[in-house]
Parts: sequence; structure tokens; C-alpha cells
Amino acid sequence: MNDWTPKPNPSAALAKLPLTPEEGFVLSRLDGATPVKHLTALTGFPPERIQAILARLLEHGAVLPAPTSAPPPRTAAHPPRTAEPAEAEPPGAGAEEPLTEERETPEEATADAMEDASTEVAAGNWRQLFERTLHPLPADERASRARAAEDPELSAFCFDPVPAVIQCVLENTRVGLAHARLIARHHHNPVGLEALCGRAAFASDAGVRRWLVRNPQLPSGLFRRLWSGRRLMEQYKVALDRDIPEGTRRTAREVMRTRFNTAPAEERVELILNTEGRVLASLVGLAVDGKTASLLCGRTYRSPMLIQNLARWSAAPPVLIAHLLKQEAVRRQPQLRMLLQRHPNAPADARRG
Repeated sequence: MNDWTPKPNPSAALAKLPLTPEEGFVLSRLDGATPVKHLTALTGFPPERIQAILARLLEHGAVLPAPTSAPPPRTAAHPPRTAEPAEAEPPGAGAEEPLTEERETPEEATADAMEDASTEVAAGNWRQLFERTLHPLPADERASRARAAEDPELSAFCFDPVPAVIQCVLENTRVGLAHARLIARHHHNPVGLEALCGRAAFASDAGVRRWLVRNPQLPSGLFRRLWSGRRLMEQYKVALDRDIPEGTRRTAREVMRTRFNTAPAEERVELILNTEGRVLASLVGLAVDGKTASLLCGRTYRSPMLIQNLARWSAAPPVLIAHLLKQEAVRRQPQLRMLLQRHPNAPADARRG
């Protein structure tokens, strides 16, 4: 049983299950990769209590049953991605395939979904514990208790709206990434969010960042500090995500435009190709240097969408327009050729043709 790696059941209606706070807490810590023997250190519960809670989670259907046979080695479950070898090629060679887009793998997407579902159930219990038991206490008493609290009370304090209490939670020696993610998602005071991001380990965590950008109280200055140095593709994804408040998306577009001016040519090309040129509508008024143009001209273009967006890009350099006019996809589609010929940077002989 200690070698079993419990996994949340993605098809279970977790929000409707009658879970206790302890059961919800343990469920929130199951990531599908941690064996039972490590859950004691992760949760602070003794082994026998872990076994009893897992038995209850199995009864509720919140956790998938243990396999009857030994699972295959972990490496076999994750075959090498076929796209990775292409990253070793020079960015200027080959077709307009994405260069190094940071896509979420199916495994990561499933893990995120399971984490969100299990945490959602536990969060309801922690919020209830906070509202019924902790919130009626004076703020200074809550702050004092938060410094030494243990779970599930420590997780409940992550729902406190007072920044001073959140600061005390962050000073607690037991605080971890799971608590940081709760604060990023449920604390709605910019001061508390600033305190959270004062811890580099928390500010760099993908889960914390994922919830921070969805928090309507994220200060634009804090977003700029956290995202201004990140890759253009990450900034573009934030600017595009409709689950993110419009104010943060607007700031993301501004940050992306600023970084586009100084980013390496390879990163600019990555952004344009991976978005099939859709990003160009957000880059109006910005030009590219000779190296970026050279890298774009070193590729074969087959996507009509990408060619069309490049043809509508007013800053497209003349050498790129000339290169696109030579593509087989353009020769086969007169409407694409016409778009390119009408571009203000199109070669004079191309316009006559």
C-alpha cells in the first residue's frame, strides 16, 4: 500500500462529495505522482491516518483504485516529444513550424485539472473553517495564530482578507506552494499579493503565476515586475486569455510590445510563427531588425493564415514580401498573391505582375 501512488478521479463530481476538511486537504495534495509513503511528510498526518483518509476517498470515488498489477515504469508513460529534436535546428531553416512554443502537455493539463478540482473541494472546507471559526476573531489574534498554525487551519488563514494576516501566514515555517497558490487565488488585497511575491520561490512557481494573473486585484506594477523578463510567448498567452481580467490583459499587451523591441530575433520569430501571425495585430507600429527579417526569409511558408497575416502587416520588410511571393502556397492561391502585391513594401516588379 505504501508504494501505491493515489490519483484523483477526474470524472468524480468532487464538489458534491461529503468530504471532511482533512479528507479535502489530503485530496488537494494528491498530484498523481506522489506515493503513499511520502504523504506523511507532505501533509503532517501519521501513516495510519493517511491510510484511513485514503480509504474514505476511495469509498467516495474521489480517488482512482490502486492497479492490481505493477504500473509501467514512469519513463514509458512519457515518450519523447517528436517536436523536441526540431529545436536543435537553426531557427532560420525549414518550414514555418513552431520553434519552441511552450505548450502545456496533455499530462500537465490533466494534472492541472485534477489539482484544480481537488483543491476546489478542499478550498470550500477551508473557507468554511475560516468564516465560521477564524474570521470572528480580532485581526491581531488571527495574525498571531497564523504564524504558528498547522493545516487545515493554516490553509484556512489563506482566505483572510487582511494583508497583515497573510504576511504572518508567509512567515509560518510550514507554509508551502499549496498555501501560496491559495493566497494568489483567493486573497484580494494588492498589499497581500505584493507580500506573497516577495518570496522568490513563490513568485516563480507556475501555479502561483497562473492564479495571480486571474486575480482582479493584481497590481499592474507587480505584473510588470514578474512578467517583463519572461518570453514573448508567455506574455502573449496572458494577453489572449479571456479568463484573465481585461486590465491585466491590457498590461500584458503593453509589456509584450515593450519587450518585442528588445527581444532576441529568434524570440520574435518564435512569437510570429507560433501564433500564425495573429500577434501582429497587437504589434502595429513596431518594426523588426535585419536579423529577424533574415530568419523569417529563411523558412518555407505553407500556412495560408500565416501568409495572410504577414501580408496585412504594414511593417513587413520588403525582403519578406518578396520571399513570400515565391512560395508555392502563394502561387496556388491568387488571393494571397494579390494581398502581397498590394503591400506598400512589395517590390515594384511584383506590383506590375
